[in-house]
Amino acid sequence: MPTLELISQNQSFGGTVLFYKHFSSACQTDMRFSVFLPPQVASTPDKKLPVLFWLSGLTCTEENFMAKAGAQQYAAELGIILIAPDTSPRDLNLPGEDDSWDFGSGAGFYINAINPPWHTNYRMEDYVVNELFELVGEQFPANLDKAGIFGHSMGGHGAITLAFKYPNKYQSLSAFSPICAPTLCLWGKKAFMGYLGQDTDSWAKHDAHLLIRTTTTQLPLLIDQGSDDPFLQGQLLPEHLVNAAKDANYPVTYRLQEGYDHSYYFIASFMEEHIRHHAKQLIA
Repeated sequence: MPTLELISQNQSFGGTVLFYKHFSSACQTDMRFSVFLPPQVASTPDKKLPVLFWLSGLTCTEENFMAKAGAQQYAAELGIILIAPDTSPRDLNLPGEDDSWDFGSGAGFYINAINPPWHTNYRMEDYVVNELFELVGEQFPANLDKAGIFGHSMGGHGAITLAFKYPNKYQSLSAFSPICAPTLCLWGKKAFMGYLGQDTDSWAKHDAHLLIRTTTTQLPLLIDQGSDDPFLQGQLLPEHLVNAAKDANYPVTYRLQEGYDHSYYFIASFMEEHIRHHAKQLIA
């Protein structure tokens, strides 16, 4: 069992927000994540609770969601544990890791890199789906049979693709402003070329609008997207996922929210509806 180093903790809505650091065998370096333990952890100590994994977007850390999304109050009401990992390994001194905001540090894209020098440490898919998932079950009173996943932007891409690829892991799914067709946008092409190389067949294995046609899961997918998001047309491309979902008869609820942008102001505005969407699947 890995050793967790507690960095900080704060009371929130009757529960506790905790920040941890640990050595990751998947990423071969220290990784950080945050946890919200709702008040039911103390009031019903023998009960395992549903758990909801949040994946953040480009440039974010394990802190953004806990500080800005406003999710704790709804998780406290419903008795759901929240988990938010960092978005990439950090401080590895790899060439180019800090040269741009959309590749390297803060931009792990929730895939396993195969190109050097990224292939040893940038293994965010293994970290989220296997290592962190199992660690949460070992260290906290989490019922891994009742686990959901959601995220924002790059993290929305991660949440959707991981749910599609690992249908036995997750029982609920949603996203805010997800990158829906990374093989067709500059963010995705840059990341996939750097982490995966020129074999575009390997890119397709991490593209939501392609995976939705073959996934065996049928989790109802809720997507909220702001109409004034500056990345809507050039990078996020939700129409590709929506159209593919129709072709595959996959249950997607896509909501274009008038006047909202790409920020956590937008995320916080609809967080309650997303938490309750997950609760329908996770709480019997």
